[in-house]
Amino acid sequence: MLARITAVLAAVALVAVLPQVPHAGAEAAGAGPVTHGFHWGVATSGFQVEGSNPDSNWKRYVDAASPGGEVDPVGEAVDFWNRYPEDIARAAAMGVNTFRLSVEWARIEPAPGEYDDEALAHYDRIIEQIRAHGMVPMITMVHFTYPGWLDDRGGMLSGDAVEAFGRFSELITQRWAGDGTMWVTFNEPLVFFKHELTIGRVGVEDFSRFLDQIEAAHRLGYAAAHRADPDAMVTMNEAYLPMATDFTDTLIGDRVADAVDYVGIDYYYGVALNNLTTINAAWDDFAAVRPQPEGIYEAIKHYAQSYPGKPIYIVENGLPTHDGGRADGVDRGDFLRDIAFWLQRAVADGYPVIGYNQWSLVDNYEWGSYSPRFGLYQVDVLTDPALERRPTSGVDAYREIIAGGGVGPDYRPVLPGAWCSLSTIPDSCLNPPLVDGPRATLVG
Repeated sequence: MLARITAVLAAVALVAVLPQVPHAGAEAAGAGPVTHGFHWGVATSGFQVEGSNPDSNWKRYVDAASPGGEVDPVGEAVDFWNRYPEDIARAAAMGVNTFRLSVEWARIEPAPGEYDDEALAHYDRIIEQIRAHGMVPMITMVHFTYPGWLDDRGGMLSGDAVEAFGRFSELITQRWAGDGTMWVTFNEPLVFFKHELTIGRVGVEDFSRFLDQIEAAHRLGYAAAHRADPDAMVTMNEAYLPMATDFTDTLIGDRVADAVDYVGIDYYYGVALNNLTTINAAWDDFAAVRPQPEGIYEAIKHYAQSYPGKPIYIVENGLPTHDGGRADGVDRGDFLRDIAFWLQRAVADGYPVIGYNQWSLVDNYEWGSYSPRFGLYQVDVLTDPALERRPTSGVDAYREIIAGGGVGPDYRPVLPGAWCSLSTIPDSCLNPPLVDGPRATLVG
């Protein structure tokens, strides 16, 4: 079992950033407007963008590793805590109808059983601002962080962690459920475990118990959301790990399949015979990973087949740069258009994709560094005290995609397709994706 766990953790390390039906042939449907009601979203997470971070597992790690911020300069991040009105307005101006955020448990419950009314009221204002712009909030309950007092007790392995999370989830769902609010209980449980390894909270031998705790807590969060709103849509998103997905499904996805309303996928990377660059992510050189937009189609296929009848939502997808640039010159706008193309192909082929979130709205703290940049808006956190938001090519591209319900019927992917995806051998070798030929248009 230890060898299997080690293999999974190695796979997790390849995609720990932050953040697939046979490929259609000539007869398959293609790129038309996405069906009415599709969620076009952006994503953020509290610790990565808010600043003014309270006492938490990650804040303690950052402070211990670099008291002066020399090594791990999380600082004030991009100060979303104070600048949320302008950032939410930027999302709305692109036509976004869904805004993913996480609320910091450490802010809301700074001591066991003691809740910070001002922090709750501040989140009220943020969520009200999202709704005022006509967007649906997608609220993540835990995005890798939890209160310092829980860290003192052993973090998610402590005997009362599940119960404590249950109380927390009850509070926030009663407060913010309804009006279409969507929920994510835990962000990427396998990557969460990898993060806990990084900060020294768990050991490899704790893997099974950690997942048991996460499953139990998720079920409490799921039940709380449905008590607050019987029509709530709740998930626990997971990273798509090329070549390891069948196994990772057994670790967590299969265990909670009866307690999710939609399958949440984070898709970043593919692996193919002519694209082995994903290995660069193992040492955090994310911008050296060649993007593989058509792999999102493979991911959708996998989850549609593994969890039939469940809607699928791409909770995270994005393109990393290194301090704003990429050696291969891939443009964020082109990447987004290619992703939209393959989403449209998947929906046209009958896969129940209901939404897509671009990670992320603005550049953010990537768990130890500000060099990997995923933002539609670039922010030079370390060199610009004004924290100016500067639009990348992705802003106009995403606005056009949303307005058109996707890319137009004449669009062809710009980025070269991978050959022989290692996730779907031999089918991907024998039947590589074809972009020409008849393509159906989805009616909105």
